[in-house]
Amino acid sequence: MAKQRIFELAQELGVASKVVLTKCRAEGLDVKNHMSTVSAGLAATICEWFSEGSATSTAVETTEHVDLDKVRADAKKVRHKRTRKKAKAEAEEAHAEVATETAAQAVAEAPGEAVAEAEAPPEQAAEAAVPETPAEAPAPVKEAPAEQEQAEEEIVPAGPQVVPKPVKLKGPRVVRVERPESVEVPRPRRRVAQAPAEPVVQPGSLPETKRGRVGTAAPKEAEGKKGKRRSPRRRGRSAESGESIKEWRETDLAERSQRLASAGGGLRRHRANVSRGVSGMPVIRRDGPVDIEEPITVKSLSEATGIKSAEIIRKLVEHGVTATVNQVIAREEVETVAADYGLDLVVQVANSPEDRLIEQFETREVGQLQPRAPVVTFLGHVDHGKTSLLDRIRDTAVAEGEAGGITQHIGAYRYDHNGKHVVFLDTPGHEAFTAMRARGANMTDVVVLVIAADDGIMPQTVEAINHAKAAGAPVVVALNKIDLPNANVQRVLGQLADNGIQVRQWGGQVELVETSANTGQGIDSLIETLSLEAEILELKAETDAPATGYVIEAQMDPGRGVVASLLVRNGTLHLGEVVVAGRGYGRLRQMIDSHGRNVAEAGPSTPVEIAGLDDVPEAGDKFYAVESIEMARQVADQLKQRARTKSLATAGPATLESLLSQIEAGQVNQIPLIIKADVQGSVEALFGAIEKLATDEVRVNVLHSGVGGISTGDVTLAEASKAIIIGFNVVPDSAARVLAKDKGIDVRLYRVIYDVIEDVSKVLAEGLAPEIREEMLGRAQVRQVFRVSRVGMVAGCYVTEGLVTRSAKVRIIRDNVVVEDERTVESLKRFKDDAREVRSDMECGVKIAGYDDIKEGDLLEFYQQTEVARTL
Repeated sequence: MAKQRIFELAQELGVASKVVLTKCRAEGLDVKNHMSTVSAGLAATICEWFSEGSATSTAVETTEHVDLDKVRADAKKVRHKRTRKKAKAEAEEAHAEVATETAAQAVAEAPGEAVAEAEAPPEQAAEAAVPETPAEAPAPVKEAPAEQEQAEEEIVPAGPQVVPKPVKLKGPRVVRVERPESVEVPRPRRRVAQAPAEPVVQPGSLPETKRGRVGTAAPKEAEGKKGKRRSPRRRGRSAESGESIKEWRETDLAERSQRLASAGGGLRRHRANVSRGVSGMPVIRRDGPVDIEEPITVKSLSEATGIKSAEIIRKLVEHGVTATVNQVIAREEVETVAADYGLDLVVQVANSPEDRLIEQFETREVGQLQPRAPVVTFLGHVDHGKTSLLDRIRDTAVAEGEAGGITQHIGAYRYDHNGKHVVFLDTPGHEAFTAMRARGANMTDVVVLVIAADDGIMPQTVEAINHAKAAGAPVVVALNKIDLPNANVQRVLGQLADNGIQVRQWGGQVELVETSANTGQGIDSLIETLSLEAEILELKAETDAPATGYVIEAQMDPGRGVVASLLVRNGTLHLGEVVVAGRGYGRLRQMIDSHGRNVAEAGPSTPVEIAGLDDVPEAGDKFYAVESIEMARQVADQLKQRARTKSLATAGPATLESLLSQIEAGQVNQIPLIIKADVQGSVEALFGAIEKLATDEVRVNVLHSGVGGISTGDVTLAEASKAIIIGFNVVPDSAARVLAKDKGIDVRLYRVIYDVIEDVSKVLAEGLAPEIREEMLGRAQVRQVFRVSRVGMVAGCYVTEGLVTRSAKVRIIRDNVVVEDERTVESLKRFKDDAREVRSDMECGVKIAGYDDIKEGDLLEFYQQTEVARTL
């Protein structure tokens, strides 16, 4: 039968072409439109789909695979019994024809009934070979031409017929599937064993086959399904029965799977992947460097490298790190994962909005600089008169409004006197506000150390001195309450000398002014002294630039919103400008100076109170006046995200181990310490022993030392200065222990002084640069110089002593003068072969990397350098 078009087939079936197309596509056939052609075999299968369940016979046989060898043997016995008088040639021809037709049927049929018939007695086998039809008996053999004409109109199954009479071909009545010639051999894959594709069978002819070469897989399948043989009672059922229809549908499914497999199996593999939940994206392994920006999450690392997120998380777990897909992971952990996969990872620091803002302020053209007022911070012990002095200077009663006479917030005031301006920062003197005092010292130019003349130096006075030293700011001593009768100036001067402050009265460099907040004595002298210090410092700033500065304090006001006190350090701040201060940003709606007046602008070294921010910044945050609200929002959002990340995983403060790693990396050259002991003698002994360990390269900086237990003030100072607390025969109190644990401060307790010295010595020794020792390996004399194209000058040498190695460094000596040093050997040859080393009394060729000025008679000295660790 010739090929048929879809619309012709639809007309024969009496259905619409669209219905036929839909059915074919659902079965996996590549049919484009109603004009597409199909082979005779596929046309028969399509007709079967639409005539299923009717009286018409289907083109799909339900017989199972046949054990061909056994069937041939049984058939041969039957023929020998019933046709002994037939010629030998006719018997062989019958065997060949039966074997060929049976093999064609066994490829697509299920192996059930035929096996049962093959194992039956010869008489039953002869009867079973007769094809079963739903309504009529088989026709005589002589009517084969008439049946062949009928097969073109109505398809009936054709099976092997073993009869006593000579067997004649009836012609193929069913053409199964005609496989296209252009289809490639399907790729190997794991799937359930199926029947092989049928060979193309043309009507009216059979392919020439050899005995035993066709259907070789059928015996194995038949053996595997012996337990599934159909009962003889099921023979003779009509095709309209439900069981036969079910078997036909299973056969159709098998044919459909076979067609999909011959087309490459892509659809089946895709369905299998979807059912197993397997992603279609292969794992990518990049050979070149992989660029990634910080912050790095598991998701971004997966996208950059092509490694699945689950694999990255599994690797992190192996290294003791638990992380989710969107969690930020540390750079060290990322590099560890990349090393496990053999990736060259290049981590790039993202150009964040804050970085762009800082770069904008740092790279802009600097305008004309003008002198600015100094920022002065008052530090000292509680109730020594710091706020009273400021009250006297400003002629206000600030001290009366404080709770208990103790300043509980940082105040900023500008004082004008004889055309000179001084800005004062009043920091709390109480121990509970040590952290605020530390921030005030960090943003100051000059520190005024207030000491009561009657009390002298107190514990918090010593802390204030240490804070001033840590800030690196010059100190001016204000000896307050000088009008009291029990004031003892000389005692205070001696105590200052004991704490490392030498005043001018005792031949030092620190200015001391005697003052009295009650009488006003020495106030003018104090202002003059501060002005002189400012002139020495040469403090200058721009006035026509965008404003920058620091946040002094901030709070939420119920009526005004977020209110912040700012100190302008550079530029001029204008009302209505957009400001970003820490995590808060907004447009300035109000500006009030230190005298309570509304102002429109504030220049350098001017404290103002502003309103208009959306969030409360922290004291010490830097603020910027920016051009647009969008830029301010981006910077504030970044700082909020940073604060959120920091709250989840805060970087620990300084410890001996972290300082050790920083010293090895060359990031620090000193160890800040705070020493507390039980008695003053122990403090002095520790202080002296530790200072003896210091070297010119790494030194010990004792920020604070004292007698008594470790207090919260010590912990706060350690946090501000990244210091380590050493306690000798003392322990921290409960509040200090809790604070140190929260802040992550390294508090080390000792009972033996040698343990302290040993720990500090280890850290200091790691900071010492290793000693470089030079070892001479050999010498060679240049006998002749050769010029080699594309290489350069090559020295033909004779080794006079020692050994010449390719990894050694080279020193060129000419007339006993070193003309070049620390060169490397690019190539070393012995005759024409590369050599790793050449011994004495041998000749060699040497090419020095990057150096061609070699002359005959030069002396080449080969040496190597080794690093030797140094000890204290």
